[in-house]
Amino acid sequence: MRKIQLNIPDNVDLKDYDLSMIIASKLYEDAKLSAGQAAEIVGLSKRAFIEMLGKYGVSVFSSSVSDLHSDIANA
Repeated sequence: MRKIQLNIPDNVDLKDYDLSMIIASKLYEDAKLSAGQAAEIVGLSKRAFIEMLGKYGVSVFSSSVSDLHSDIANA
């Protein structure tokens, strides 16, 4: 896994966990990472990560119409 270093201004009042969760949830939302990969970044189980997504404004459910049609067909 690749590591990066970010310089965050001191006036940004967020814990490291919250920053990691914000980044991981955004990458998950943009379909750049799977839920499992995003969970690994934060150090959570996949289930715990999915349960936390709502707190960070990310839905588990896709907003793509084609994904909805695929979900309906698979149901």
